[in-house]
Amino acid sequence: MDRRASLKSIVLGTVAGGLAVHGCSPKEAAEAREAQIAPGLGYGRTPEEIKAQLKLEEEPFFNPHERETIAVLANLILPPDEKHGGPLDAGVPDFIDFMARDYPPFQVTLRGGLMWLDHKSNTEYGLEFKTAEEAQQKELLDAIAFYDPEIPLEEHPLEIQFFSLVRNLTVCGYYTSKPGIEELGYQGNMPNVWDGVPQEVLDRHGLAYEPEWLAKCVDQSRRGILAEWDEEGNLLT
Repeated sequence: MDRRASLKSIVLGTVAGGLAVHGCSPKEAAEAREAQIAPGLGYGRTPEEIKAQLKLEEEPFFNPHERETIAVLANLILPPDEKHGGPLDAGVPDFIDFMARDYPPFQVTLRGGLMWLDHKSNTEYGLEFKTAEEAQQKELLDAIAFYDPEIPLEEHPLEIQFFSLVRNLTVCGYYTSKPGIEELGYQGNMPNVWDGVPQEVLDRHGLAYEPEWLAKCVDQSRRGILAEWDEEGNLLT
């Protein structure tokens, strides 16, 4: 199983989050979003929630260099493929930036980890991490990609905490995006046909449907008809 398949299998049971993708400046995006989430419309958010949301979108957390490094990291963690694209197509750097603003405790770990990556890369190869060769980048990441689960993560060095956080955010951001959901094949709730409890189960428990109720409730030709009841609670349709 390759890395992408492994992450996909993990995310099926664990991933949760959201994705914020903008094709314009943060200010323009915030203004457009304000119109979408006006009180009583769209998401139905309160004025206080709208104000907090717009404030988060005013100023990015990462500077351009940090953002470029995050993009390189995301592609190394979850390599793109031709069919579904990858983290950049899903706006993962935007998502990680938003999460850093929305949850300030992430900020020291993220920024400190990026600084550590560049320092280590400069020490080892004389290059910033984002400009190093892929093999060199992977060599650095291999040293911080795994940790002893017997030790609480917060007791590990900052660089290990950093990589764990970025990996989790990358997978979360991608697999809660449109291309990520398409890759998972998730379809949500879909209408189906239910013909009642299987006969063998009814027989096992010595039960049976009343013919009148069976005709009313398990007749698929009538599935689009809304139920109506009389004042005494008798089913009319």
